[in-house]
Amino acid sequence: MPAHSRDLPVWTLAAASLGAGVPVALLCVVRSEGSSPGRQGFKMAVTANAIAGSIGGGIMEHKWVELARQRLLNAEVTPLLRPQIHRREAPADRSGMMCSGEQEVLLLPLTTLDLFTVMAIEQALQTHSPGAFELSAAGLRQTSPAGFSGFYDYAPGPSWRYRERLGLRDQLTLVGGGHVSLALSRVLAQLDFELTVLDDRADLPTLDANIYAHHRRRISYDNILVEIPENPHQYVVVMTVGYRSDALVLRQLLGRPCRYLGVMGSAAKLAELRRVLREAGFAEEALERLRGPIGVAINSRTPEEIAISVAAELIGVRNLMVNGEW
Repeated sequence: MPAHSRDLPVWTLAAASLGAGVPVALLCVVRSEGSSPGRQGFKMAVTANAIAGSIGGGIMEHKWVELARQRLLNAEVTPLLRPQIHRREAPADRSGMMCSGEQEVLLLPLTTLDLFTVMAIEQALQTHSPGAFELSAAGLRQTSPAGFSGFYDYAPGPSWRYRERLGLRDQLTLVGGGHVSLALSRVLAQLDFELTVLDDRADLPTLDANIYAHHRRRISYDNILVEIPENPHQYVVVMTVGYRSDALVLRQLLGRPCRYLGVMGSAAKLAELRRVLREAGFAEEALERLRGPIGVAINSRTPEEIAISVAAELIGVRNLMVNGEW
C-alpha cells in the first residue's frame, strides 16, 4: 500500500490516548546538526504504557521517555526544551551518546484541549492533505504552510517556535511503469517518498499492479513537464520502455531544477544519450547533473536487486547536507 508519513503512528497514538483520557506527551527534535541520531522533525508520542515513533534511539531516547512518563505522572503541563550534545567531553547537556552531533528536544505534554488538533493532523496525514502545525510555549496549534519556505522552521530563543509541514517532504517520480519500476516502488514505500509513477502505455500490467505508488497516471511523454512539479525536493528516475522515449523525456527535464535526475540503462546507452543531447545543444553542466547508469555498483541483475541499488543511491543523495539543511 502507498506509504504514509512515518509520523502517522505518533499522531494516531496521541489521538487515541487523548480520546480515552490517557495522558500523553509529544517528544520532538526541533533542531539537529552534525552526527545527530535524531534529525529535525523526528518525534514520539509517549504514554505510561506505550510509545510510537523515535527521536533517535539509544540511551538518550530511553532517558527522554522516562522523563516524559515522570512528568505525565506528576501532571506537569509546562513544555520542556533542552539541548542534547552527543560528546562525552561536553560540559553540560550530555546525552550519553558519543556520535558528536547535537539536537534540541522538546517535551510537550498534550491535553484534551489538543484532541481536535491532533485528530486533524492525523486525518491530514492519512489523506496526504496539505497543512502544517506549530509548537511553542503556548502549546500545539494548526497553522498554514504559507509563510515558511522550508519543510521545517525553528526560531530559537525565549519566544521559541517550531513549525512543520504535514506529509512527505520528498517527491519521487518514476517515468516508466515496468518491472523495475514496480520493484523500486515496493522498496520506496518504506522510505518516506511521495511516489508518482507515469507511463504512456495503455495496457501495462505492472502499472496496474503497482499498489505502492501514491499516484499512477497514464500520460503522453510529449509534455512531461506538466506532470512533474518544480520542487527542490523532487527526485526523478527515468526508466521508460526504450532509448527514444528516454531521450524525449530528458530533453524536457534537463533544464528543470530538481534534487535528483537519473536514467536507468547501461554505460553504453548513457554515453549515447549524452552524445545525442550534447549535439542537441544541452550544456555540459546540465549533462553532468544527469545521473547514470543509476544505482550503487553491486552487480545487480534482477528487478529487485536493481531496485535496492537505486534506492541506496537515492538515500545517499537525500542524506547529503546542502546549504546547512539535511
